[in-house]
Amino acid sequence: MKPRLLIIEDDTALRDLLCDELETEGYMADGQICVADARRCLESQHYDLVVTDLMLPDGTGHEVLRLLDGHPNRPACLMVTAFGSVRDAVAALKDGADDFITKPLDMDHFLLSVQRLIERAQMRRELERMRGLVGSDSLHGIVGSSRAMCRLADQLRLIARADGPVLITGESGTGKEVVAKAIHQESVRAHGPFVAINCAGIPGELIESELFGHEAGAFTGAKNRRKGIFQQADGGSLLLDEIGEMPVALQVKLLRVLQEGAVRPVGAGEERAVDVRILAATNRDIRALMSEGRFRDDLYYRLETFSLEVPPLREREDDLELLATHFLRQHAARNAREVDGLGNDALAALRAYDFPGNVRELSNVIERAVAFSRGAEITLRDLPPRVTRQREVGAAGERDLLERVGSDLPTMDVLQKRYARQVLERTQGNKQRAAAILGVTRGTLYRWLSEQDGSASPPS
Repeated sequence: MKPRLLIIEDDTALRDLLCDELETEGYMADGQICVADARRCLESQHYDLVVTDLMLPDGTGHEVLRLLDGHPNRPACLMVTAFGSVRDAVAALKDGADDFITKPLDMDHFLLSVQRLIERAQMRRELERMRGLVGSDSLHGIVGSSRAMCRLADQLRLIARADGPVLITGESGTGKEVVAKAIHQESVRAHGPFVAINCAGIPGELIESELFGHEAGAFTGAKNRRKGIFQQADGGSLLLDEIGEMPVALQVKLLRVLQEGAVRPVGAGEERAVDVRILAATNRDIRALMSEGRFRDDLYYRLETFSLEVPPLREREDDLELLATHFLRQHAARNAREVDGLGNDALAALRAYDFPGNVRELSNVIERAVAFSRGAEITLRDLPPRVTRQREVGAAGERDLLERVGSDLPTMDVLQKRYARQVLERTQGNKQRAAAILGVTRGTLYRWLSEQDGSASPPS
């Protein structure tokens, strides 16, 4: 849909000229004379940008800004005035104007300002859309809309309806515990406890007691009876993280629990019934461990009744910006920092980085960037060197390639701008005709020319 603009200007000739120029550039433009007319338009129509004169017959542009403040999906605002002073500009910007331009208008400069504000508004809406997706937490903290994550979510919902054990595989840092919690929350056991234990984080001599509990006097130091993790998770779900690190001797007892639904605490004479759903997670190749005799085949096939593989971050590139925005909001709130966006250079560096540590590493990178940030936006300098270095290495590789094939060969971007300059010369400087021949807007043509000249001044 074409962007729609509202032009509030009491000079009829200027208002009509602005509307005509904007419509030539591909926008839809409505023209009004005063604040009262603007109010009626804003109540009945959505606008992407409002262009208003500072001095109007029945008020000022500041009153228009106040109308916008209470408007849903607030449009951007460009203030225009013949009284171009620093004081006017500061006052307008403080009141909420997005940009300020003075009369007499330079049409190219005006159109460029409009284009920039429209693009900024579109980016802001996209950010809000992403924040909405992040904030909705449609599947209990799992953030992502890529094809890989949609497929995972569909499988997860189906598995959650059953009650058998689940084997969750995936590289380190992909979010296997988040997936396990989501299975629990989607299941009929959601009202029960969710308990997680890291099998690699407990010494071998203590892990049996941690899992199954013990009786008083069962071993040196066991002064009191203690419930194990299985009994603590009774009626709910138990995540055995890093299941591949579990000692083989204990794997036999775990298999019996899965088959019998009962545990025998260390030192106890009888078993005790438990109702627990086992969720096992690992970043190891279980089949390789089986071939080495370090993981029991029968336990693997019992755990693999249902299985889920969590994709690495490199297979869900479409989710990177969404995840970065999620972690940005999370860490900014946690550290009371007013950081609410990612700069284009920073985002490009994140996209170029491999993230061997997956989602966990991305979260850590964003946490560091929030702490180092000096403004409201994450910039390239806020990111750790390992992230920016990979982008620099990639750029250096492109330069090396150009040197090998011939550094004198122009890029497509350079050729495009040279051609635009030639068309402009052939039309004797008529930008409207040149833009029509090139099939672009005047604002785009002006931007190409200004980038080529290294200046914001319009060519003569």
